[in-house]
Parts: sequence; structure tokens; C-alpha cells
Amino acid sequence: MAEMILREAVAKGLREALEDDRVFIMGEDIGAYGGAYAVTRGFLDEFGPERVMDTPISESVIVGAGVGSALAGLKPIVELMTINFSLVAIDQIVNHAAKLRYMSDGQFTVPLVIRTVTGGGGQLAATHSQSFENWYASVPGLKVVVPATPYDALGLFRTAMKDGNPILFAEHSLLYGMRGDVPDDWYEIPFGKADIKRSGDDVTIVAYSRMTHIALQAAAMLEERGRQAEVIDLRTLRPWDKDTVLQSVRKTNRVVVVEETWRTGGFSGEVASTIQEEAFDDLDGPVARVGGVDVPAPYNGMLEAATIPTAERVLQALNDSYGI
Repeated sequence: MAEMILREAVAKGLREALEDDRVFIMGEDIGAYGGAYAVTRGFLDEFGPERVMDTPISESVIVGAGVGSALAGLKPIVELMTINFSLVAIDQIVNHAAKLRYMSDGQFTVPLVIRTVTGGGGQLAATHSQSFENWYASVPGLKVVVPATPYDALGLFRTAMKDGNPILFAEHSLLYGMRGDVPDDWYEIPFGKADIKRSGDDVTIVAYSRMTHIALQAAAMLEERGRQAEVIDLRTLRPWDKDTVLQSVRKTNRVVVVEETWRTGGFSGEVASTIQEEAFDDLDGPVARVGGVDVPAPYNGMLEAATIPTAERVLQALNDSYGI
């Protein structure tokens, strides 16, 4: 068992993937510069420019080249510097990568992994601080991965490289320094299997990515009040593990869903509606939801912090719905 930070866990997964000659990485500043978040530092010297390719600043071309090379039998890993820039390539992602397997009746596959950085909190202002993984989770044909720990990041990435479908692998910028234990022995984490990060009988908190850690903070605060919260980390948004969530809700009878993106249109709405439809009689009150404030991300640090969910807001939502 080794302790590493999430950045190191992703780098380990990339090095393992590059042992396959069909795998290559391409993206902006991933070579000589070592990546915007230092994940690919040293990769150019280690694997050479044919396996680690710096690209022009053109996300549509980067993803399009990834789709084409995947169709041709390679296994590309595309890095988009931030999920905000995926908007420039959304046609390639949604209308090509996600649909070609279906439209060809399975004659073609697109084993493409799109690594990108999501989330706010870094004072990068309105156009660089957004979370769009929930958007992509609405697209049939795509799989969406949102790791919260080094252990999950490595295990999920290994699964991604074996999957054979286009995958959006969203890494939160503020989690790269998150530490955690990673086993020395090989392991993989299946998609669509949530992780119960903390067990409890009084309330269920559902979260993913960085909000998993906010959920754990809220659970610790609830424990001081004599309440035991069960914290569920979804780990993947498409597919997502509704069975684990429903089982927990039927046990605790109270639930709050937490995510960083805007509350309007967020993935929490999908989770909440599923709970209402399939576990309504088990609830002691309405499903609580906590999301980002519906405003563009401010550049000012204090203002930006006010738009992002906190443990205190989670507790307030539970009080509003259930009086706890």
C-alpha cells in the first residue's frame, strides 16, 4: 500500500496505459511543459513525441483526431486543458464519438478517453471555472467518470482503458493534491458502482468528485449532533448506481444530493427524481438538493467561495427538509 496524491495516481494510470503500443496521448502543453496540472511531467522524455503529442490550440481538431485514430484501431487519450474548452469540441464529442458505434450497428467502436479538468474554486473566473460533466452524462453513448480520491482515480482509469467506448474522465482541479492510499496490487473499479465512503443510519448524502469531501465534512458535523450520515460517492455519472442510493435511502429515510455545478439543470435533479419515483414511500420529507449558485463564477475569491456548496449549506438543506 502506497500513499500518493491524485495527480500521481492519474500519472500512474497513464504510464500503465502507454505500455500498449496502440495508446498515445495528445493535448495542449502535455509534452515539454508537462501538462497544465503537471500530470504528464516527464512523459515526453520517457515515451517520445510519437506517443506524447503536443497539439495546436484547437480542441475540435484534437478530439476529432482522437475519434479518427480510435476508429482506425488505436486507443487515444485526449487531454483537454479544462472542461470549459470542451465546448469548442462538443460536436465531435456528442455527434461523433458518442454516436458512431450505434450508427454503424457496432461495426465501428471509439475507444477514446477524454481526460479533462473540471470544477471551480481556483479563482479562474467565469469561463474557466465551470462543471459540465452533468451535461455529458445526459448523452447516450458517452460514459462519464468523476473520481474523488487517488484510489478511485487509478481504479476507474484502468477500467476506462479497457472499456472500448468514448469516456469523459473529469478530474477536479482542487483534488490533484488530495492524498490517499493506493494498493500495490492491481485492482480495477467497475463503472456504475458507487462507493459508500461512510456508513450511517440517519441520513444519506449523495455526492461526487470534490463534493464527496464536502459531504464527509457535513457528516462529521452531523456526528457532533449525534446523527450518523451515510455518504455515497457516485464515482460515475453515466452509468450511475441508483441501486446503492435507493438501498441507502430506504434505510435512512432522509437524503440530500450535493454537487458543485449549478443547481438548475444539475445531475442532482436526475438523482432526486429517481428517488422520488422509486422510493417515495420511504422518505420522511422531500429530497434535499444542494448545488452551485446560479451565477457565472466570480473572479473574487470570497465571492466565488459563496457560490460553491459547503458543509454548512448541506446541513441547512437537511434542516429545511427534515428538521435535523
